[in-house]
Amino acid sequence: MSVPVPRQREAPAAPAGPPVPLPDGGLTLLVIEDDPVCSVTFPEMLDTDGNRVRVRTARNLTEAARLLTDDVHCILLDLALPHHGGAGNGTGGAASGAPEAGGGSADALGTLRQVLRLAPSHAVLALTSEGDAERAAEAVRVGAQDYLFRDELNGRVLSRAIRYAIERKRADLAQRQLTESRLRAQENARLERGLLPTPLLGGSDLRFAARYRPGRSRALLGGDFYDTVRTPDGTVHAMIGDVCGHGPDEAALGVELRIAWRALTFAGLCGDQLLSTLQQVLEHERADDEIFATLCTVDISPDGRRAGVCLAGHPSPLVVRAGLPPRVLPYEASGPALGLLPHARWPRRQVELGGAWSLMMYTDGLIEGRVGAGSRQRLGQEGMVEIVARQLAAGLTGEELLDATVTEVRALNGGELTDDLAVLLLDRG
Repeated sequence: MSVPVPRQREAPAAPAGPPVPLPDGGLTLLVIEDDPVCSVTFPEMLDTDGNRVRVRTARNLTEAARLLTDDVHCILLDLALPHHGGAGNGTGGAASGAPEAGGGSADALGTLRQVLRLAPSHAVLALTSEGDAERAAEAVRVGAQDYLFRDELNGRVLSRAIRYAIERKRADLAQRQLTESRLRAQENARLERGLLPTPLLGGSDLRFAARYRPGRSRALLGGDFYDTVRTPDGTVHAMIGDVCGHGPDEAALGVELRIAWRALTFAGLCGDQLLSTLQQVLEHERADDEIFATLCTVDISPDGRRAGVCLAGHPSPLVVRAGLPPRVLPYEASGPALGLLPHARWPRRQVELGGAWSLMMYTDGLIEGRVGAGSRQRLGQEGMVEIVARQLAAGLTGEELLDATVTEVRALNGGELTDDLAVLLLDRG
């Protein structure tokens, strides 16, 4: 029989702003109630677009799980439904008889919790008697979007309550996703910032600057890596490298190689011996035999006038000496990238720096950008040298020089670079 519909408390107003668009085919309400003889019946309800609200009825949680298809938008749960400890036992009102309207609060809320676990993304309305307002309020605290009194239903207010519950659930889900996203972003930012190196140059008269831009969207760390340390004998060691690929696995491998390089450098290794050991680290840690890494290492003498350079498939550094234009160091006598040849060698090239100089080390992300929208031409090392020379002529040094260089490279590319980019600058005098 129909439930009398004399009046109903007003449902809370919907949140301000335009409503979330509802499905074109209208709304579907799943009613979970226990009495097969005096089942709750509903007058015809219309959604905001004039579509009829479809109603499905389940007598227990087992039936509800079967009827809970993707096109169900809201669930109306009778809090008088007995709690049987699980949705899959197949028992319900038909087997147990109709419970009293004022049944145990713990049982009713246990059933509600089961429904919330069964349908975590659906809006839920709690249905109870007017004399059980306390349990109705507790249902909202447990997770229902609203409650209705069984003896005060009418089509207009029920339609309104369903729409409100759906919108509130969507708002709750959106807020939860936003909060989770922010927490993940904060955790990732703390982790990735902690993995970026802090140069150890105490006691050195060299100035250090670096810029880092991962190619992955919303990432702080990519496959490029760099580091700079000063050992007890006064030698300054710097390195920059690039793991092939741009994902989190490549970023993790880059961090492992950087940490290994720092440890091996402090242990006294350099040149070919250091790179051979790093290749072993790469071979043990990489996820795939196709993964390789390029690397450039530089060790600067304690007096700052000479440097030894080793290249493992990596672009040569750019050097600027006092009174001379910038130039890229020769690439001859370099070795292969780490991970390509099992018994490779990496010769060390001696470079005279003089009294005042700047040395810029970089990954290929800086030189592989385009030189115009739609252009296939790459910037290349020659283009990079021209940019740096222009910035130096404008009087820029250190951090300002790197900022201006990266900004111009991005502008020539017509937007953000797709590859990871790392640039390291050491200068003296």
